[in-house]
Amino acid sequence: MKIDTKKHIKPLRLRGLPADLRERIKDARTKRGWGQRELGAAVGLPQPHISSIESGEVVPRFDTLLDMLRVLDLDLLLVPRSLVPAVQSLIRAQNEPESVEKPLYAADEEEPAQQKDRDEF
Repeated sequence: MKIDTKKHIKPLRLRGLPADLRERIKDARTKRGWGQRELGAAVGLPQPHISSIESGEVVPRFDTLLDMLRVLDLDLLLVPRSLVPAVQSLIRAQNEPESVEKPLYAADEEEPAQQKDRDEF
């Protein structure tokens, strides 16, 4: 029995880029010290169009989105859904160095205090 996959997939027409993607684009632009006009000039779009993309009013063509991401030193990756939490965790760890887990072994300056506690028992 052959299953018709098209029957089970509903077409999705985006009304705007997802909010987190728009926010990442805006953050990358501001980290470069660019306004919307500078990003537009780098990609070949007018500033109002960049504004419309960032606000979610306009969905850019795929090639325009890729151009914007590449100019901002970002990339678009396809990740299996089951791995999305792991990838998001890696991104958070890269963006927040203080959130990186502590080493398994105590630092040299912590060892005497721990040794003292063990000697008391």
